[in-house]
Amino acid sequence: MRYLPLTPDDRAAMLAAIGAKSIDDLFVDVPQGARREGLVDLPRVAGELEVERALGALAGKNVAAGSVPFFCGAGAYRHHVPATVDHIIQRSEFLTSYTPYQPEIAQGTLQYLYEFQTQVANLTGMQVANASLYDGSTAMAEGVLMATRVTRRNKAVISGGVHPHYVRATETVVHAVGVQTQALPPAIDAEDAVIAAIGPDTACVVVQTPNVFGTATDVTKIAEAAQAAGALLIVVVTEAVSMGLLKSPGEMGADIVAAEGQSIGNALNFGGPYVGLFATREKLLRQTPGRYCGETVDAEGRRGFVLTLSTREQHIRRDKATSNICTNSGLCTLAFSIHMSLLGETGLRRLALLNHEKAVATRDALAAIPGVEILTPRLFNEFAVRLSKNAAEVVERLAQQRILAGVPYSRLAPEAGLDDVLLVAATETTTDGDIDALADALKKALVR
Repeated sequence: MRYLPLTPDDRAAMLAAIGAKSIDDLFVDVPQGARREGLVDLPRVAGELEVERALGALAGKNVAAGSVPFFCGAGAYRHHVPATVDHIIQRSEFLTSYTPYQPEIAQGTLQYLYEFQTQVANLTGMQVANASLYDGSTAMAEGVLMATRVTRRNKAVISGGVHPHYVRATETVVHAVGVQTQALPPAIDAEDAVIAAIGPDTACVVVQTPNVFGTATDVTKIAEAAQAAGALLIVVVTEAVSMGLLKSPGEMGADIVAAEGQSIGNALNFGGPYVGLFATREKLLRQTPGRYCGETVDAEGRRGFVLTLSTREQHIRRDKATSNICTNSGLCTLAFSIHMSLLGETGLRRLALLNHEKAVATRDALAAIPGVEILTPRLFNEFAVRLSKNAAEVVERLAQQRILAGVPYSRLAPEAGLDDVLLVAATETTTDGDIDALADALKKALVR
């Protein structure tokens, strides 16, 4: 059968070569609870028409973010993406080789990656930025690995304000190569606890601003404390638009910036694809993951673009590679770069300010409701509230009324015991009517 090209003898030989008794031995690291017993509950055979109908019925059960009042954030934000973005990314100038293994051929790809790098470096306030990573969480993991190489230490201190999913993704990656992590307890404002945790064995300190609770923090003091101890500061940003209004990570002393770029040019799409932003100081360039595109001139003096540096394991000796990241999020970087070009510096600042204004209006409306306590002291476009009832239950009740009220913190970290905490985000897409609908529905839900 062409879909199963290996014979039983082939499989037996391969297992013998790696010292495994059976195929099941290859999956011993997968927790039993994550394994499926038996087949998926789907028809064994179905025609194309039947499959389309079934999937269409499933899709019809979803509530699109743009169809109802929407206040979900927690690392994935709804922003307006101009139609121009989708039009330009489909132009033939950019439909060159997806991955420039022959860089001189892929001038369209190389040029937009070069422009993307420039935009990210300016946005983060850093000296250099690479041609993207998978997403913000893997960018954070790569930052931790990079810090251990630079400092020759083996421990990362992670603030209690870092998104729990970012923490888990990073632990999964770095623990596999023996790096230790100290994830601090959840904290609305974690500055003092982070500084107290820094020690002589610390390779890096990881902080997020605005953090998962929405708190915007000037991390200058943390940077000074980390660097005084010989450690690097990694600043995580899950909401890229915030850098249009807040002090940049570079201005606050960051050594590495690991950010999620989904907010710019890339609409919500049921979980992806996303685009990881990674920027650092020029002196650390050789230790960064991914690749860098540069500008040059050809033999006739014409402007051209080249793949200047690639630290991927495919391009150099594996023992010298700084990362096993296999690609960059090419299409997403192009969408990011186009949207940034359309906005410009002035447009980005106005967009960021509008986000802040909408969030403040939402916060003030909720603060007037009995049973709601505002927890976030300094916000950009997201904030945390403590409810007098279980947050997940309240969200479910409002969802039945076609209002998506936010993300219960318990969805991100069930073990934290913060079942009454709700994360609420507002962007430029939020209307006054949306805010009124949320406030009215929440008021009724909390008095029942």
